Amino acid sequence: MRAVIVGAGIGGLTTALCLHKFGWQVRIVEKSDGIDEVGAGIQLSPNAMRIFEKLDLDKEIVDAGFLPEAIEMRLGISGMRLIRSEVKRGCIRRYGSPYVHIHRADLIDVLVKAVNSRLSKDAIALNSEFEAYENGEDEVTVSCTGQNQIECDLLIGADGIHSSVRTQFLGSDRPSFTGNVAWRAVVPVESLKNSVPDPTACIWVGRKKHAVTYLLRNGELANLVAVVEHNEWVNEDWTAEGSREEALKDFEGWHPTITSIIANSNLLYKWALCDLRPLPKWSDGRVVIIGDAAHPMLPFVAQGGAMSIEDAWVLANCVSKNKSIKESLNDFYDLRIERTTMIQKMSRKNAILFHLSALSKRIVSYMPIWVIGKLFPQFGLSLQDKIYS
Repeated sequence: MRAVIVGAGIGGLTTALCLHKFGWQVRIVEKSDGIDEVGAGIQLSPNAMRIFEKLDLDKEIVDAGFLPEAIEMRLGISGMRLIRSEVKRGCIRRYGSPYVHIHRADLIDVLVKAVNSRLSKDAIALNSEFEAYENGEDEVTVSCTGQNQIECDLLIGADGIHSSVRTQFLGSDRPSFTGNVAWRAVVPVESLKNSVPDPTACIWVGRKKHAVTYLLRNGELANLVAVVEHNEWVNEDWTAEGSREEALKDFEGWHPTITSIIANSNLLYKWALCDLRPLPKWSDGRVVIIGDAAHPMLPFVAQGGAMSIEDAWVLANCVSKNKSIKESLNDFYDLRIERTTMIQKMSRKNAILFHLSALSKRIVSYMPIWVIGKLFPQFGLSLQDKIYS
């Protein structure tokens, strides 16, 4: 069986490896002239790492990443800790798999090397932009720039929130701006002096804004994602650059852990967070979409990448059973839609919880978290059971 994947990001590369494990021939088409990721980290929770264990890539990912000691929530200005749950050993005990922070470029490197060695060095076609597909009874024909038409049994759109594959069968349903703008920065910890983030995954909450800090590359780099509410529409480009002065203004008066990363960053990326309502379907004949193309979600549960990784395994499993491709893709949707919709909703709820403005709401919401955190330190981790399990 032959598959073509549009997009050589984390979801597309993982899907290629999963399909290959189930015996498929796979080709990836990528519109850019190289496979790389801008400076940013990604959190791989146990549910994502479980897939990489099945692909025998978990050790390489752990070696390239960082194992945080805990997950925390703190107040953004004072730094007061509301809750802390140990995850370094806790995730292994509770879920059987670790929690890993890794630079996106390092994860892509691991995946590309695996694709090149397990599939072939010709499995990824660069400078090849998807144009259109045509469903047939026994195959689907794919047209891409710089390529002859490609016939395959299955076409997978792993081409992100502005998916061209999705647009062909569902129309141009434009993702909506959520009113949140995110800053991203990665800096060497040696430049931060006394303001190095703790070795945790830490959420810093505040009025109409929040930030997340964690370490990468065995603790050598500090990663920051800082989200602030804005009324105006801004550039959606994942790689658009912003100014240090503007970011410092957005987080003026915040804890030095946050402001030091911004002040010492040579490069800050800024992008608008967009959302898309749950879709009525993810497939059309022999064509299916996964990851952000199917269920984009706000980064407030740190599960966007993990959901595309889960998609990869579940899809490969579904289409490798003794059913027609169309039936298999319907099964894939039925298996995934409730879970991904749940996490989309959780992300939206966290967007409210992390940005509370009124003092009364902050007391009502944060005080119980602080009390429970004191009495039951692992309570925060137990809240993740329905995701990490």
